[in-house]
Amino acid sequence: MVNLPPLVVRRLDQSSDDVLSQLEDPRRTGSWSRKGLVIGQVQSGKTGQYIGLAAKAVDAGYRLVVVLAGIHDDLRSQTQLRIDEGLLGFDTQHYRRSNEVGKSRLIGAGRMPLAKKLDIASPTNSTAKGDFGKKTASHTNFPLGSFPVVLVVKKHYQLLEYVRNWVVDVHGTENENGKKVVKDLPLLVIDDEADNASIDTTKDDDADPTKTNAAIRALVNTFDQSAYVGYTATPFANIYINPEAKSGEVGEDLFPASFIRSLPSPSNYLGPERVFGLKVDDDDEEDTPPLPLVCHVKDAETWLPAKHKSGDAPGAELPGSLREAISSFVLACAARRARGQTKVHNSMLVHVTRFTLVQGLVRDQVDDHLRLLVDTLRDRYGKGPALREELRELWEQKFIPTTEHFPTDEAERLTWDQVSAELLDAIRKIQVKTVNGTSKDALDYYENRRNGLSVIAVGGQKLSRGLTLEGLTVSYYLRWSKSYDALLQMGRWFGYRPKHEDLCRLYTTPELENAYVEVTAATDELRRQVEEMATIGLEPTKFGLMVRSSSLGLTVTTPNKMRKGTKILLSYSGEGPETVIFKLADRTVTHNFKALEDFVRRLDSTAEPKVTTKGENLQWEGVSPELVAEFLSDYETDPMAQRVRPRLIAKYIAQCAKVGELTDWTVVLVNSTTSKSPKKIAGHTVGSVTRASLKEDFESEGRYTIRRVISPQDELIDLDEIQVEKAREAAQKAAKEADKAVPQNPSGRYIRRQRRPDQGLLLIYPIKPVTSAGVASTTPLVGFQVSLPHSEHRSKTEYVANTVWLQDDIYSIVEEDES
Repeated sequence: MVNLPPLVVRRLDQSSDDVLSQLEDPRRTGSWSRKGLVIGQVQSGKTGQYIGLAAKAVDAGYRLVVVLAGIHDDLRSQTQLRIDEGLLGFDTQHYRRSNEVGKSRLIGAGRMPLAKKLDIASPTNSTAKGDFGKKTASHTNFPLGSFPVVLVVKKHYQLLEYVRNWVVDVHGTENENGKKVVKDLPLLVIDDEADNASIDTTKDDDADPTKTNAAIRALVNTFDQSAYVGYTATPFANIYINPEAKSGEVGEDLFPASFIRSLPSPSNYLGPERVFGLKVDDDDEEDTPPLPLVCHVKDAETWLPAKHKSGDAPGAELPGSLREAISSFVLACAARRARGQTKVHNSMLVHVTRFTLVQGLVRDQVDDHLRLLVDTLRDRYGKGPALREELRELWEQKFIPTTEHFPTDEAERLTWDQVSAELLDAIRKIQVKTVNGTSKDALDYYENRRNGLSVIAVGGQKLSRGLTLEGLTVSYYLRWSKSYDALLQMGRWFGYRPKHEDLCRLYTTPELENAYVEVTAATDELRRQVEEMATIGLEPTKFGLMVRSSSLGLTVTTPNKMRKGTKILLSYSGEGPETVIFKLADRTVTHNFKALEDFVRRLDSTAEPKVTTKGENLQWEGVSPELVAEFLSDYETDPMAQRVRPRLIAKYIAQCAKVGELTDWTVVLVNSTTSKSPKKIAGHTVGSVTRASLKEDFESEGRYTIRRVISPQDELIDLDEIQVEKAREAAQKAAKEADKAVPQNPSGRYIRRQRRPDQGLLLIYPIKPVTSAGVASTTPLVGFQVSLPHSEHRSKTEYVANTVWLQDDIYSIVEEDES
């Protein structure tokens, strides 16, 4: 925490407050349970965020915190070490409770000046054998409930059972069914990498869940007061959990029914969007161009084919691309030294195979090549000068141009002489290690924290999730994966690179780069959906989520994790997009009102509006698709309004018009006859409608969020009697078949099914203005709904939707009346 910029600390404080506000107050009596999910980027600081959450939860009154830290011992140890420093304030390798520790032996948070010493304990420790085993349970006699206890446990069903049995033995009481439960001991479970090992991958909801999933559920459901918060950068598997799945033995599944939050990426984070670029489908936002950090590998197939076996050996000669990558790492280490970063960690990742035997052979080849470089650089008269010249060319051709893309305060400009002077000291420090389950090598960053560790890490699966490679600058990555989440998790090159982003390099194939571009776009789209859900204030059980399918044959996640996901084809065909989120900035409100006035004037110039008998709305008929598209293109939305993108709707209308669809429009300016604040709109007096805000603090948030803008029956305005009757019959038939109450009037989907392909409807609602520092009190907010018929021509985009999306029917919402 000490090294974080103040702005990052403030954002961390705010985001942990936001997540904490979604949990139950631990002081509330009675039974309660909350389940949520927090989405962060790969290597973006999720650990720091949940340590902040745990610290605040402990202060609020949660008395048992269980952190589920991955499936490997070294990741659990790494997490425990972070917990020791950020929350406990003492080294668990030597102590189990803070009141045993002398002031001089405190670490991290325990050494904060003027901070009151927190009475807190941890039965687990940061050694490799420090997990919660059977022996730990028998030797732990903390009086649970009187002070906070924190455990960092590997995600293994047996260890979780030890934890549950220990708590039940110490603090359990029998309920009315004779089952032992834990009362009055608020539990917080933080599940790191919540999409890994925690997901029930059985085919049938009625079958017994997988062991680790069952153990987590059993632990959570043993407490009558519990909160479960999953953390992941790849939430795909989590959103596909069946929200209604329940087992008599272990209770409800881990679907994040209470909330999902997306952590904002700090400005100093090097993420997928910056590495691979991001093209957005909306003209409201600018594309993010990729940084020049990716180097294409096209010569590795003859050295190590993509499809190789565990007994295969790589070719005798390292490919030129890998030799260049190693040279780039040497230059990066030297350049950091030239910038004064002499006692920092430097890492290079080599991830080319999942087989440990092959990793060992690659490690030996890399080590041999590195030793050759060291010996050559030492030789001032033989081959040494030629090697320095080769490194100089690499520096001048590929490093200096890249540095020019970065501001000088982020990347200091260096001369070759400055870098060259540090080469020998930098390369002598580099070690080559294999990092896998069979290797005895360890990435001992903590032990080398004073002088820094420089390492080339050759590995596979162990390097692909959770484990942090400190000071990672160069990655040589050839490992193809078939799923979005596996690809993102393998991207260890994302993270924070203060003062050395320009030195980072990713060596990979063009095919893998294309896959990452696609995954980045799909992940960004899902993240926006989550942000919109939070903005509207809906729970995940009321807001369906979906992920765009791949055009390259990738899957969203592994098939056994997405059995509850359903492929759907979407376009605006048959849809009724409507605005429910409004930006309150004065400029936006004024702009949209002016766009409405300009639109009305153009409508008046083409036809005289008729005033409807019901509601005295203004109605223009026979409007051209060009006029409608022009208004939508000019309309500005709030960035959170991802489901309604006016410019995309305008493009859709234009495409349909080319094939003879959506050529005949009706535009209705909705009027409220009871309004106390009528407004002149291009010469017409129109009463504003009222729509209640979903949030009381909308002024401070800067946006006005409503449930719906439309009164459902407004979509019937331009239909003839035969169309209305057919829509009513279809709605009533569907209700009877589903054994639901028969509606008097049809809702949107049945109305739009009866529209002719050429028949479009645009409903515009001036909404009663709210009093806000950012809104002119006399200017209405402009809302709209577009009612679109089914198209016979427009292509659709494939998505994989979750169970909630498939059940979601926003048209069943009971509407507030206009006034």
